[in-house]
Amino acid sequence: MNQKITYEDWSDISSSFPLDDPSKGAKNVLEWAYGTYLPDEIIYASSFGAEAVVLIDLIQEVKSDARIVFLDTDLHFPETYQVIEQIESRFPGLQIEKRKPSLTLEEQASAHGTALWKRDPGLCCQIRKVEPLRKALTPKKAWISGLRREQSPTRANTNFLNRDDKFQNIKICPLIHWSWEDVWDHIRTRELPYNELHDQGYPSIGCFPCTQAVGTEGDSRAGRWVGSGKTECGLHTK
Repeated sequence: MNQKITYEDWSDISSSFPLDDPSKGAKNVLEWAYGTYLPDEIIYASSFGAEAVVLIDLIQEVKSDARIVFLDTDLHFPETYQVIEQIESRFPGLQIEKRKPSLTLEEQASAHGTALWKRDPGLCCQIRKVEPLRKALTPKKAWISGLRREQSPTRANTNFLNRDDKFQNIKICPLIHWSWEDVWDHIRTRELPYNELHDQGYPSIGCFPCTQAVGTEGDSRAGRWVGSGKTECGLHTK
């Protein structure tokens, strides 16, 4: 199966990937993705959270020099940058790009006021995450994401392959059938480096002003933008 799916000629073949393997279909999806799209047509947009290090481990088994982009908002926890360094050391063949927004924090404050994330977190995410990813994906046919169906109600219907109307390409989500327990079993079995904040009650880790510890039970997105009604940064919404 080597049918190249494009945004313009969309055809969902998610059901074609067998699930009866230890990776619950993830390896099959990744082998298809990297066997179908050219190296400059596909990229993994990674947050370097728990799901991300699992996905990186699976990816490097399929393509050791895969391209990865990290949206460096300049507002991440020190522990996030630390795990990136550990991953770079563990898998030196991976091509990891740290992409920054067009505005520095100082320029953003000058244009929109200080602490924009408090007053208008949606605009802050748009500037510091959505637009940088849009630029990274503009020449790409497909991108890989670590979304899992179990993470939250907004992600419950995610498929292996998704027509992404926001970025007008194909979003590939190999881990949709993985549970939180599956993720941690893989991390422990493979002795993968991971963000130490996960041990302190942070199931989902984003920018430090908008992320709180909430424990690991229930909606894994509960610690993001607490009290604002916002649960997504905008990368995965229409």
